[in-house]
Amino acid sequence: MKLQLLTHPRELSKKTNTGSLVAQTLGKNCRIVPWHRVSPDVELLHEIANSSVALLYPGEDSEELNTMSHYESYIILDGTWQQAQKMYNQSPYLKALKKVHLNPAKASIFSLRRNQKSNGLCTAECAVTLLEHQGLSEQAQQLQKKLIQFIEEYGKNTSPPPPQESLNKQ
Repeated sequence: MKLQLLTHPRELSKKTNTGSLVAQTLGKNCRIVPWHRVSPDVELLHEIANSSVALLYPGEDSEELNTMSHYESYIILDGTWQQAQKMYNQSPYLKALKKVHLNPAKASIFSLRRNQKSNGLCTAECAVTLLEHQGLSEQAQQLQKKLIQFIEEYGKNTSPPPPQESLNKQ
């Protein structure tokens, strides 16, 4: 199984992006593909045309990932929910793909960003679920461990904002 992380340009420099953890863990079986609205990645388009590829994307025409869902490659939209929606809406080649969605058994442990969907998962959690589904439990466990360490380290290195001073000073 190969993962393609179609990554919104703003995500590439974010410290809270978990796509890099997926790439580190999977090596050559994962490719980070910067998304461009007007010039889609040629290699990605070639793979879509010549292999069995599914887009991980919830929606009305999406099937739940199950034992019958076996694709050579999965595309994960790597960005915020708003960015992912924009990428999908502005990329006709994505709309033409078979779509699968996850039905997570557990809530996300990723809490480093605001405005998260209650049933949503971060990119690394999506990859963990796909790996487990494909029977790649060792890689799934490695990635889960890296994600936990990432969240813990980020929490240690981020100080809370300073308290707001009262506007009613006298």
